[in-house]
Amino acid sequence: MIKKRAPLNRTLSLLAEEEQKYISSFQIIDKPVKVSELINRIINQDIFHILDYLPDSFIDLLFIDPPYNLSKKYNEHEFRSMHHNDYEEWVDSWLSKMIRLLKPDASIYICCDWRSSPAVFNIAGKYLYIRNRITWEREKGRGASANWKNCYEDIWFMTKGEEYTFNLEAVKVRRKVLAPYKHENGMPKDWEQDNNLKFRITHPSNLWTDITVPFWSMPENTDHPTQKPEKLLAKIILASSDEKDMVFDPFAGSGTTLVAAKKLNRNYCGVEIDSKYAALCAKRLELAERDKSIQGFEDGVFWERNSIRKK
Repeated sequence: MIKKRAPLNRTLSLLAEEEQKYISSFQIIDKPVKVSELINRIINQDIFHILDYLPDSFIDLLFIDPPYNLSKKYNEHEFRSMHHNDYEEWVDSWLSKMIRLLKPDASIYICCDWRSSPAVFNIAGKYLYIRNRITWEREKGRGASANWKNCYEDIWFMTKGEEYTFNLEAVKVRRKVLAPYKHENGMPKDWEQDNNLKFRITHPSNLWTDITVPFWSMPENTDHPTQKPEKLLAKIILASSDEKDMVFDPFAGSGTTLVAAKKLNRNYCGVEIDSKYAALCAKRLELAERDKSIQGFEDGVFWERNSIRKK
């Protein structure tokens, strides 16, 4: 049954018959597959059960949002926190097997929080070139009673080799100008104006404060407890892949990576163990056929949070 929502709540839900329809359409992998069998597919299986069946060198961009080292339940599946050494071994158990899936110029992004970030750094450094650490503001939740509120997450940016894609012009940010200086002739100095909004185009940094975590009034929102925003994935996909490249997500959740890839004309493949979340992903991909908009990204420009112009 669909949860009863408040009138303005736009969280995406599934009818039971929709869920079964999507689940029955999912591909099952039980033997080696070709790249052509993976293009624009959702695989509703355990990534550990299919890794050995996946082909060599087919991924251009690998985005990984694994369970952090926390005890958390995802519908019928539960992840239990462990000693940090054991968590490192767990990360190594899947990352080591994914290296052969990467093209020589592939880029890799791995998400983590402050607890799991050292483990990801230590293990990834064994196999990949570590290029940067992105820190993004995850402003959500009421905070802690006896600790600092945790409102950021990390994303490690890595590459398989020395050569890799980075499309700088595709990910520049449009920021509001608070002190709009002018030249002596009265013309704007290093800024532009669009209606009443004064802004400048800036290079992207590794500190992202312009991301809005999906919430109840956003149509991209689902009931997945750790859903990533489409805008966040759009930045990564535009920077580190080209159109028709293959974007792969082994812990796909409710499908944000796949949806953003589809909207940005990339090929995609995602693996998700939970059938309900995989079905949500399928519905979101279906909706993306009609609506390719990404909140906070318009006309090829990433807008600073809450600054996009009103039409």
